[in-house]
Amino acid sequence: MNQTATATGRSAGRWCDELAQQGYCIVEDLVPAALVNAFHDDLRDRLARTPFSVGEFHGARSKRCGSLLKRSVHAERFVLHPLVMNIVKEILGPYCDCLQLNLTQAIQLHPGAEAQPPHRDHDLWRAEKGAIEFQVNVMWPLTHFTADNGATVIWPGSHKRLGEFLIDPAEAISPEMQPGSALIFLGSVLHCGGANRTSLPRTGVIISYCLGWLKPYENQWLAYPPDVARYFSSELAALVGYQQHRPNLGNYEGQSPAILLSDNPPDFLGAVDAVAPEHLEFIAKLKGRGTLAAA
Repeated sequence: MNQTATATGRSAGRWCDELAQQGYCIVEDLVPAALVNAFHDDLRDRLARTPFSVGEFHGARSKRCGSLLKRSVHAERFVLHPLVMNIVKEILGPYCDCLQLNLTQAIQLHPGAEAQPPHRDHDLWRAEKGAIEFQVNVMWPLTHFTADNGATVIWPGSHKRLGEFLIDPAEAISPEMQPGSALIFLGSVLHCGGANRTSLPRTGVIISYCLGWLKPYENQWLAYPPDVARYFSSELAALVGYQQHRPNLGNYEGQSPAILLSDNPPDFLGAVDAVAPEHLEFIAKLKGRGTLAAA
């Protein structure tokens, strides 16, 4: 199936089929070029003032800055893009009670940047791999991506070859993309940033989503403390962590941390159950048998 088809008229299910087959897909013309340009304009000064990265993994000729939801008013439209969210929910939804934002990061590869070491992002989490997906990534080009200027390198089908840490570079592709398109790929896919052999920087934004019960790459509560997140929409605030993942994960004084986004959060709170329906059903059965004792 062709990985570069227009988004118009395509359902999330069709894109998920491509992701299941190849581990990636490219959705062209997903957002207007004017929106990309406005987003890029908001990040230009931040990137210009950001120091170069340190280390072999990030690359000495790369610049990276996060917390993009407080860097640009346009970031929300990328993070909460309806088609992207539907794709992410379809892939990750069966394995968690709710999703969370894993990362928003602008990445700029400057001339002379070397190719990044190939890696799979799901290796962030030390758990058995292969049974479920942990993460979905979306790379949004802010400048034209080519094989020469550092376009993301993807190994198609590598999500089905998890035992292979290195795969022949001849099997990799460097998809060319224009601003407005999006490269969506699974956290299990082998990939890397390419080498920039041109005289100009290439700039993109990576936005990733993960299972709600994992520790995210970017500490969302530090990136968006309550005095920042209280101005987010309820959907966005939940995505950056102001919600509970049943049963009771991520609570504040026994309640959803969303309570901290109110104007005058109370000092004294009573714990409120946040348990899954199957847990409630089990508790009801125990009570019916008279076997439930207080803990």
